[in-house]
Amino acid sequence: MIERKEEHAMRTISSIRSLFFALFLLCLSASSHAQVSIGISVGYPPPPLPVYEQPICPQEGYIWTPGYWAWDGDDYFWVPGTWVLAPEPGFFWTPAYWGWSGAVFAFHEGYWGPQVGFYGGINYGYGYFGRGYEGGRWDHDRFYYNRSVNNINVTEIHNTYNTTIINNNTTINRVSYNGGNGGINTRPSHEEETAGRERHIRPVGAQNQHFQEARSNQELRASVNHGKPPVAATPRPGAFHDRNAMAAREAGGRYEPPANRKANADRPPNAGRPTHASELSPHERFAPPRTGSTPNRSKNIRNSSKDRNKNISVWLNKIQMKPGDSKWSSATSNRRSISSNTTNNNDSRSSRNSNHRTNPSLGPAIPSFLGGGRLLTGVPAPLCLPLSRKRNSELGDRRDVL
Repeated sequence: MIERKEEHAMRTISSIRSLFFALFLLCLSASSHAQVSIGISVGYPPPPLPVYEQPICPQEGYIWTPGYWAWDGDDYFWVPGTWVLAPEPGFFWTPAYWGWSGAVFAFHEGYWGPQVGFYGGINYGYGYFGRGYEGGRWDHDRFYYNRSVNNINVTEIHNTYNTTIINNNTTINRVSYNGGNGGINTRPSHEEETAGRERHIRPVGAQNQHFQEARSNQELRASVNHGKPPVAATPRPGAFHDRNAMAAREAGGRYEPPANRKANADRPPNAGRPTHASELSPHERFAPPRTGSTPNRSKNIRNSSKDRNKNISVWLNKIQMKPGDSKWSSATSNRRSISSNTTNNNDSRSSRNSNHRTNPSLGPAIPSFLGGGRLLTGVPAPLCLPLSRKRNSELGDRRDVL
């Protein structure tokens, strides 16, 4: 009987563990499908897009993801364009882009989704001409490639079509950001805004690894290649040394980072609020203020403290009240009145405190070195604190009415 109970308990525990594990996986799935928000932001724009050739598509099911400039906390670096296997049938890639937010250039991460969303109106080429994607379409679970804008080997990939795309952009440029001075002045359409609220998948593992390898490659930094990266596109994610990897033919334009690049870097949007944990800097340790006489600073503080305590003692002796004084009588009568009111009143301690605060008697003036104000004499001695809210920089505290 006992063995059966133990076996039942073990089965129950195993079921509970399985349930929690399923809930954990569900949370991960929901977070991966959430809409991607603004990431890093920088105080100056990225370089123009370089000119490069698209590598040949490695096999069916791969979708082109254009290259873009990313930020590593110190400099822009080029993330080469590459062919990526779609995470799900029917999903398209919405490229990343930089957009002017009114104070900084904010980075919007790319994502996978059933519709192509807004990517700043940037003309990345190869099907991404500013709106939507003209490089192919899904037919059930098969992707058909438009050979007019993609480099496809038709002997290996047969699901293709040929549709000439007329680019309506009258201005041909290599600008890599939206808004701001010299940026693309395009706003999202209603369809693009709707697509931005649909189910999304963030960049897959192969894309993240591709990004990290580009980040660690010093030759892809804009300060090194001056807008002309030696690896501009790869046939697969991470294939930087593949024989089919493409170098940039030329830079998209002249790139001159500001002289005070450090001052303009990593400027978070919305009045200095960071949007990523990696943007948060360690707590700074502020040095103590310099007084000009640091060797004798401790000695001066001790001497001034002794003088201040002496002045306080002298002042308290001057205002000390004796039983024969009129002030003593007034204070005694006030204390008796308060004690009587407290005995007859059933409103507890809060009422007694309100009497002390609302009906005080003002005593002698307080010297300026104690913060100014007056004493309360109509309350017991422990409550006779200075009636002043002026902060005294020497004493380092406030003497408020209790």
